[in-house]
Amino acid sequence: MKKLSLYIHIPFCVRKCHYCDFLSAPPRENEKKEYVEALCGEIRREAAAFGEYSVDTIFFGGGTPSLLEQEELEKVMKALQDGFIIEETAEITMEANPGTVDRKKLEGYRRLGINRLSIGLQSANDEELKELGRIHGWETFLTTWKAVRECGFTNVNIDLMSALPGQTIESYTDTLKKILALEPEHISAYSLIIEEGTDFFDRFGPGKAEEDRLPSEEADRTMYALTGKLLQEAGYSRYEISNYSRPGRECRHNLGYWTGKEYLGLGLGASSLVGHTRFSRETNLETYLQAAMAGESTVVWQQDLSSRDQMEEFMFLGLRCTKGISAKEFRKRFSADISAVYGKQLHKLKSKGLITVDETGQIVLTSLGLDVSNQVFVEFLK
Repeated sequence: MKKLSLYIHIPFCVRKCHYCDFLSAPPRENEKKEYVEALCGEIRREAAAFGEYSVDTIFFGGGTPSLLEQEELEKVMKALQDGFIIEETAEITMEANPGTVDRKKLEGYRRLGINRLSIGLQSANDEELKELGRIHGWETFLTTWKAVRECGFTNVNIDLMSALPGQTIESYTDTLKKILALEPEHISAYSLIIEEGTDFFDRFGPGKAEEDRLPSEEADRTMYALTGKLLQEAGYSRYEISNYSRPGRECRHNLGYWTGKEYLGLGLGASSLVGHTRFSRETNLETYLQAAMAGESTVVWQQDLSSRDQMEEFMFLGLRCTKGISAKEFRKRFSADISAVYGKQLHKLKSKGLITVDETGQIVLTSLGLDVSNQVFVEFLK
Protein backbone atom coordinates (compact mmCIF):
# COMPACT_ATOMS: atom_id res chain seq x y z
CA MET A 1 0.00 0.00 0.00
CA LYS A 2 1.02 3.58 -0.53
CA LYS A 3 2.10 5.53 2.56
CA LEU A 4 0.27 8.60 3.84
CA SER A 5 0.86 11.08 6.65
CA LEU A 6 -1.99 12.93 8.34
CA TYR A 7 -1.82 16.41 9.83
CA ILE A 8 -4.69 17.43 12.14
CA HIS A 9 -4.98 21.14 12.90
CA ILE A 10 -6.43 22.23 16.25
CA PRO A 11 -6.64 26.05 16.06
CA PHE A 12 -7.17 26.85 19.74
CA CYS A 13 -4.80 28.25 22.35
CA VAL A 14 -5.08 29.73 25.84
CA ARG A 15 -3.92 33.07 24.48
CA LYS A 16 -1.99 34.28 21.47
CA CYS A 17 1.77 34.56 22.04
CA HIS A 18 3.32 37.88 21.05
CA TYR A 19 5.44 36.37 18.24
CA CYS A 20 2.84 33.96 16.83
CA ASP A 21 1.46 34.23 13.29
CA PHE A 22 -0.01 30.71 13.27
CA LEU A 23 -3.69 30.05 12.62
CA SER A 24 -4.83 29.99 16.25
CA ALA A 25 -6.88 31.88 18.83
CA PRO A 26 -8.59 31.31 22.20
CA PRO A 27 -11.88 29.42 21.67
CA ARG A 28 -15.25 31.02 22.27
CA GLU A 29 -18.02 29.20 24.16
CA ASN A 30 -18.91 25.84 22.53
CA GLU A 31 -16.41 26.51 19.72
CA LYS A 32 -14.20 23.50 20.51
CA LYS A 33 -17.23 21.21 20.53
CA GLU A 34 -18.46 22.57 17.19
CA TYR A 35 -15.01 22.33 15.68
CA VAL A 36 -14.50 18.71 16.72
CA GLU A 37 -17.87 17.76 15.22
CA ALA A 38 -17.02 19.52 11.95
CA LEU A 39 -13.51 18.05 11.87
CA CYS A 40 -14.76 14.50 12.45
CA GLY A 41 -17.21 14.89 9.58
CA GLU A 42 -14.43 16.12 7.32
CA ILE A 43 -12.18 13.21 8.34
CA ARG A 44 -14.85 10.65 7.48
CA ARG A 45 -15.62 12.22 4.09
CA GLU A 46 -11.97 12.66 3.07
CA ALA A 47 -10.95 9.16 4.18
CA ALA A 48 -13.15 7.56 1.54
CA ALA A 49 -10.65 8.55 -1.16
CA PHE A 50 -7.64 6.96 0.59
CA GLY A 51 -8.49 3.28 0.73
CA GLU A 52 -5.25 2.40 -1.08
CA TYR A 53 -3.10 4.11 1.54
CA SER A 54 -1.84 3.13 4.99
CA VAL A 55 -1.12 5.89 7.49
CA ASP A 56 2.31 5.71 9.13
CA THR A 57 2.44 9.13 10.83
CA ILE A 58 -0.16 11.43 12.40
CA PHE A 59 0.62 14.88 13.78
CA PHE A 60 -1.75 16.95 15.93
CA GLY A 61 -0.61 20.56 15.56
CA GLY A 62 -1.98 23.99 16.29
CA GLY A 63 -2.63 26.11 18.17
CA THR A 64 -2.41 23.99 21.26
CA PRO A 65 -3.95 20.57 20.53
CA SER A 66 -3.57 19.59 24.19
CA LEU A 67 -6.41 22.03 24.97
CA LEU A 68 -8.86 19.41 23.69
CA GLU A 69 -10.73 17.53 26.40
CA GLN A 70 -10.21 13.78 26.50
CA GLU A 71 -13.64 12.99 25.07
CA GLU A 72 -13.07 15.46 22.23
CA LEU A 73 -9.75 13.88 21.33
CA GLU A 74 -11.33 10.41 21.54
CA LYS A 75 -13.92 11.45 18.95
CA VAL A 76 -11.22 12.67 16.58
CA MET A 77 -9.13 9.51 17.02
CA LYS A 78 -12.17 7.29 16.47
CA ALA A 79 -12.98 9.13 13.24
CA LEU A 80 -9.38 8.61 12.08
CA GLN A 81 -9.39 4.94 13.03
CA ASP A 82 -12.77 4.33 11.37
CA GLY A 83 -11.77 6.07 8.16
CA PHE A 84 -8.10 5.27 7.60
CA ILE A 85 -5.87 2.21 7.74
CA ILE A 86 -3.46 3.20 10.52
CA GLU A 87 -0.33 1.10 10.87
CA GLU A 88 0.39 -0.46 14.27
CA THR A 89 3.83 1.15 14.26
CA ALA A 90 2.55 4.60 13.24
CA GLU A 91 4.24 7.61 14.84
CA ILE A 92 1.46 9.70 16.42
CA THR A 93 2.57 13.09 17.73
CA MET A 94 0.68 15.52 19.96
CA GLU A 95 1.87 19.11 20.38
CA ALA A 96 1.44 20.29 23.97
CA ASN A 97 2.28 23.40 25.95
CA PRO A 98 3.41 23.25 29.58
CA GLY A 99 0.49 23.69 31.95
CA THR A 100 -2.11 22.31 29.49
CA VAL A 101 -1.62 18.63 30.32
CA ASP A 102 -1.73 16.59 33.54
CA ARG A 103 -1.29 12.92 34.36
CA LYS A 104 -4.92 12.12 33.52
CA LYS A 105 -4.61 13.64 30.04
CA LEU A 106 -1.24 12.05 29.41
CA GLU A 107 -2.48 8.61 30.43
CA GLY A 108 -5.43 9.15 28.10
CA TYR A 109 -3.04 9.97 25.25
CA ARG A 110 -1.21 6.71 25.81
CA ARG A 111 -4.47 4.73 25.72
CA LEU A 112 -5.37 6.37 22.40
CA GLY A 113 -2.06 5.35 20.85
CA ILE A 114 -0.30 8.73 20.95
CA ASN A 115 3.37 7.80 21.30
CA ARG A 116 5.25 11.05 20.71
CA LEU A 117 4.94 14.49 22.32
CA SER A 118 6.27 17.86 21.17
CA ILE A 119 6.44 20.34 24.04
CA GLY A 120 6.64 24.06 23.36
CA LEU A 121 9.06 25.35 25.98
CA GLN A 122 10.98 28.04 23.97
CA SER A 123 13.15 29.18 26.90
CA ALA A 124 14.14 28.16 30.43
CA ASN A 125 14.28 31.81 31.48
CA ASP A 126 11.09 33.15 33.08
CA GLU A 127 11.70 36.73 31.96
CA GLU A 128 12.14 35.61 28.37
CA LEU A 129 8.99 33.47 28.57
CA LYS A 130 7.05 36.44 29.90
CA GLU A 131 8.38 38.59 27.05
CA LEU A 132 7.16 35.98 24.56
CA GLY A 133 3.69 35.95 26.12
CA ARG A 134 3.89 32.28 27.09
CA ILE A 135 1.38 31.00 29.64
CA HIS A 136 3.99 29.08 31.63
CA GLY A 137 7.23 29.47 33.52
CA TRP A 138 10.20 27.12 33.94
CA GLU A 139 8.75 25.43 37.04
CA THR A 140 5.47 24.75 35.22
CA PHE A 141 7.44 23.13 32.43
CA LEU A 142 9.36 20.95 34.91
CA THR A 143 6.08 19.77 36.45
CA THR A 144 4.80 18.88 32.98
CA TRP A 145 8.08 17.17 32.10
CA LYS A 146 7.98 15.03 35.23
CA ALA A 147 4.43 13.90 34.44
CA VAL A 148 5.38 13.14 30.82
CA ARG A 149 8.19 10.84 31.88
CA GLU A 150 6.21 9.22 34.71
CA CYS A 151 3.43 8.41 32.24
CA GLY A 152 5.90 6.50 30.09
CA PHE A 153 6.55 8.77 27.11
CA THR A 154 9.95 7.91 25.70
CA ASN A 155 9.86 9.89 22.45
CA VAL A 156 9.61 13.60 23.27
CA ASN A 157 10.63 16.78 21.48
CA ILE A 158 11.30 20.12 23.16
CA ASP A 159 10.98 23.34 21.13
CA LEU A 160 13.48 26.13 21.80
CA MET A 161 13.92 29.64 20.41
CA SER A 162 16.92 31.95 20.23
CA ALA A 163 17.50 35.62 19.37
CA LEU A 164 14.66 36.66 21.70
CA PRO A 165 14.21 40.27 22.88
CA GLY A 166 16.56 40.86 25.78
CA GLN A 167 18.14 37.43 25.47
CA THR A 168 21.89 37.12 26.00
CA ILE A 169 24.35 34.47 24.94
CA GLU A 170 24.68 33.55 28.63
CA SER A 171 20.92 33.12 29.17
CA TYR A 172 20.57 31.06 25.98
CA THR A 173 23.51 28.85 27.00
CA ASP A 174 21.81 28.31 30.35
CA THR A 175 18.61 27.24 28.59
CA LEU A 176 20.49 24.74 26.43
CA LYS A 177 22.28 23.23 29.41
CA LYS A 178 19.07 22.91 31.43
CA ILE A 179 17.34 21.13 28.54
CA LEU A 180 20.25 18.81 27.86
CA ALA A 181 20.22 17.79 31.53
CA LEU A 182 16.69 16.44 30.97
CA GLU A 183 17.84 14.24 28.06
CA PRO A 184 14.88 14.58 25.66
CA GLU A 185 14.98 12.41 22.57
CA HIS A 186 14.60 15.35 20.18
CA ILE A 187 15.22 19.10 20.20
CA SER A 188 13.93 21.64 17.68
CA ALA A 189 15.83 24.94 17.89
CA TYR A 190 14.68 27.94 15.90
CA SER A 191 15.81 31.54 15.67
CA LEU A 192 13.02 34.05 16.27
CA ILE A 193 11.57 35.60 13.11
CA ILE A 194 9.61 38.83 13.53
CA GLU A 195 6.47 38.25 11.45
CA GLU A 196 4.10 40.92 10.19
CA GLY A 197 0.72 40.95 11.90
CA THR A 198 2.12 39.99 15.32
CA ASP A 199 2.53 42.02 18.50
CA PHE A 200 6.28 41.61 18.14
CA PHE A 201 6.25 43.21 14.68
CA ASP A 202 4.59 46.30 16.14
CA ARG A 203 7.29 46.50 18.81
CA PHE A 204 10.45 45.08 17.23
CA GLY A 205 9.90 45.33 13.47
CA PRO A 206 12.16 47.45 11.22
CA GLY A 207 12.29 51.01 12.51
CA LYS A 208 10.16 50.28 15.56
CA ALA A 209 10.94 51.78 18.96
CA GLU A 210 12.20 48.58 20.62
CA GLU A 211 14.11 47.12 17.67
CA ASP A 212 17.42 47.59 19.51
CA ARG A 213 16.31 45.09 22.20
CA LEU A 214 16.79 42.25 19.76
CA PRO A 215 20.20 40.52 19.93
CA SER A 216 22.68 41.67 17.31
CA GLU A 217 23.25 39.63 14.18
CA GLU A 218 26.60 38.56 15.64
CA ALA A 219 24.96 37.40 18.89
CA ASP A 220 22.28 35.56 16.89
CA ARG A 221 24.95 33.68 14.93
CA THR A 222 26.83 32.87 18.13
CA MET A 223 23.66 31.35 19.63
CA TYR A 224 23.11 29.40 16.42
CA ALA A 225 26.64 27.98 16.57
CA LEU A 226 26.31 27.21 20.28
CA THR A 227 23.22 25.12 19.61
CA GLY A 228 25.05 22.84 17.21
CA LYS A 229 28.17 22.61 19.37
CA LEU A 230 26.49 21.80 22.69
CA LEU A 231 23.94 19.41 21.22
CA GLN A 232 26.57 17.52 19.24
CA GLU A 233 28.73 17.19 22.35
CA ALA A 234 25.71 15.79 24.19
CA GLY A 235 25.17 13.07 21.58
CA TYR A 236 22.50 14.62 19.37
CA SER A 237 22.71 14.40 15.59
CA ARG A 238 21.59 17.29 13.45
CA TYR A 239 19.44 15.75 10.74
CA GLU A 240 17.75 18.94 9.47
CA ILE A 241 18.59 22.64 9.62
CA SER A 242 16.78 23.23 12.93
CA ASN A 243 16.27 19.69 14.25
CA TYR A 244 18.43 17.43 16.39
CA SER A 245 17.76 13.95 17.73
CA ARG A 246 19.10 10.89 19.44
CA PRO A 247 19.81 8.05 16.97
CA GLY A 248 16.55 6.70 15.55
CA ARG A 249 14.44 9.46 17.10
CA GLU A 250 14.13 11.73 14.09
CA CYS A 251 10.59 13.02 13.55
CA ARG A 252 9.26 10.69 10.86
CA HIS A 253 6.32 12.99 10.13
CA ASN A 254 8.46 16.05 9.40
CA LEU A 255 10.94 14.01 7.38
CA GLY A 256 8.01 13.22 5.10
CA TYR A 257 7.51 16.92 4.35
CA TRP A 258 11.15 17.34 3.38
CA THR A 259 11.32 14.25 1.17
CA GLY A 260 8.15 14.75 -0.88
CA LYS A 261 5.96 12.16 0.83
CA GLU A 262 2.19 12.45 0.37
CA TYR A 263 0.29 13.96 3.29
CA LEU A 264 -3.27 14.98 3.97
CA GLY A 265 -4.03 18.00 6.15
CA LEU A 266 -7.39 18.10 7.92
CA GLY A 267 -8.91 20.99 9.81
CA LEU A 268 -8.78 24.77 9.57
CA GLY A 269 -6.17 26.05 7.12
CA ALA A 270 -4.46 22.66 6.80
CA SER A 271 -2.27 22.04 3.75
CA SER A 272 -1.84 18.82 1.78
CA LEU A 273 0.25 17.16 -0.91
CA VAL A 274 -1.52 14.27 -2.65
CA GLY A 275 -0.06 12.92 -5.86
CA HIS A 276 1.32 15.97 -7.63
CA THR A 277 -1.29 18.36 -6.22
CA ARG A 278 -0.95 20.78 -3.34
CA PHE A 279 -4.09 22.18 -1.73
CA SER A 280 -5.13 23.99 1.44
CA ARG A 281 -8.32 24.55 3.40
CA GLU A 282 -10.40 27.51 4.49
CA THR A 283 -8.68 29.74 7.05
CA ASN A 284 -11.73 31.58 8.40
CA LEU A 285 -13.11 29.53 11.28
CA GLU A 286 -16.77 30.49 10.84
CA THR A 287 -16.67 29.79 7.10
CA TYR A 288 -14.83 26.51 7.70
CA LEU A 289 -17.40 25.35 10.25
CA GLN A 290 -20.31 26.18 7.96
CA ALA A 291 -18.81 24.30 5.01
CA ALA A 292 -17.65 21.28 7.00
CA MET A 293 -20.93 20.93 8.90
CA ALA A 294 -22.83 21.09 5.60
CA GLY A 295 -20.69 18.29 4.18
CA GLU A 296 -19.07 20.59 1.64
CA SER A 297 -15.43 20.75 0.62
CA THR A 298 -13.31 23.14 2.68
CA VAL A 299 -10.54 23.31 0.06
CA VAL A 300 -10.04 26.92 -1.12
CA TRP A 301 -6.71 26.70 -2.98
CA GLN A 302 -5.18 24.08 -5.24
CA GLN A 303 -2.07 23.84 -7.41
CA ASP A 304 -1.13 21.03 -9.76
CA LEU A 305 2.65 20.84 -9.66
CA SER A 306 4.46 20.80 -12.97
CA SER A 307 7.51 18.61 -13.44
CA ARG A 308 9.66 21.70 -12.90
CA ASP A 309 7.79 22.55 -9.68
CA GLN A 310 8.44 19.04 -8.41
CA MET A 311 12.13 19.28 -9.25
CA GLU A 312 12.44 22.59 -7.39
CA GLU A 313 10.80 21.12 -4.29
CA PHE A 314 13.00 18.04 -4.46
CA MET A 315 16.05 20.31 -4.38
CA PHE A 316 15.24 22.96 -1.77
CA LEU A 317 13.25 20.72 0.59
CA GLY A 318 15.64 17.79 0.35
CA LEU A 319 18.69 19.96 1.00
CA ARG A 320 17.20 20.96 4.37
CA CYS A 321 18.17 17.49 5.56
CA THR A 322 21.82 17.01 6.46
CA LYS A 323 22.04 13.78 4.46
CA GLY A 324 21.28 15.85 1.39
CA ILE A 325 19.84 14.67 -1.91
CA SER A 326 20.81 11.98 -4.38
CA ALA A 327 21.46 12.47 -8.08
CA LYS A 328 20.38 8.87 -8.55
CA GLU A 329 17.04 9.53 -6.85
CA PHE A 330 16.59 12.66 -8.98
CA ARG A 331 17.00 10.59 -12.15
CA LYS A 332 14.64 7.91 -10.82
CA ARG A 333 11.90 10.45 -10.09
CA PHE A 334 12.20 12.74 -13.06
CA SER A 335 13.94 10.68 -15.78
CA ALA A 336 16.50 13.46 -16.12
CA ASP A 337 20.13 14.04 -15.20
CA ILE A 338 20.43 16.50 -12.32
CA SER A 339 23.48 18.10 -13.89
CA ALA A 340 21.54 18.77 -17.09
CA VAL A 341 18.81 20.58 -15.15
CA TYR A 342 20.78 22.28 -12.37
CA GLY A 343 24.42 21.97 -13.43
CA LYS A 344 25.00 25.74 -13.47
CA GLN A 345 23.54 26.22 -9.98
CA LEU A 346 25.41 23.24 -8.53
CA HIS A 347 28.73 24.46 -9.94
CA LYS A 348 28.14 27.95 -8.51
CA LEU A 349 27.22 26.66 -5.04
CA LYS A 350 30.12 24.21 -4.98
CA SER A 351 32.62 26.93 -5.98
CA LYS A 352 31.34 29.07 -3.07
CA GLY A 353 31.84 26.21 -0.62
CA LEU A 354 28.11 25.92 0.12
CA ILE A 355 27.62 22.32 -1.05
CA THR A 356 29.68 19.20 -1.61
CA VAL A 357 29.06 16.55 -4.27
CA ASP A 358 30.63 13.14 -3.69
CA GLU A 359 31.51 10.44 -6.21
CA THR A 360 28.05 8.83 -5.85
CA GLY A 361 26.26 12.08 -6.67
CA GLN A 362 25.12 12.80 -3.12
CA ILE A 363 24.69 16.56 -2.69
CA VAL A 364 25.00 17.94 0.83
CA LEU A 365 25.09 21.40 2.36
CA THR A 366 28.42 22.28 3.96
CA SER A 367 28.59 23.85 7.40
CA LEU A 368 28.67 27.26 5.70
CA GLY A 369 25.79 26.21 3.46
CA LEU A 370 23.69 25.32 6.49
CA ASP A 371 24.44 28.75 7.96
CA VAL A 372 23.19 30.56 4.83
CA SER A 373 20.74 27.93 3.58
CA ASN A 374 18.28 30.44 2.13
CA GLN A 375 20.98 31.63 -0.26
CA VAL A 376 21.28 28.05 -1.47
CA PHE A 377 17.55 27.37 -1.80
CA VAL A 378 16.85 30.47 -3.86
CA GLU A 379 19.14 29.13 -6.59
CA PHE A 380 16.59 26.41 -7.36
CA LEU A 381 13.53 28.65 -7.57
CA LYS A 382 12.24 30.12 -10.80
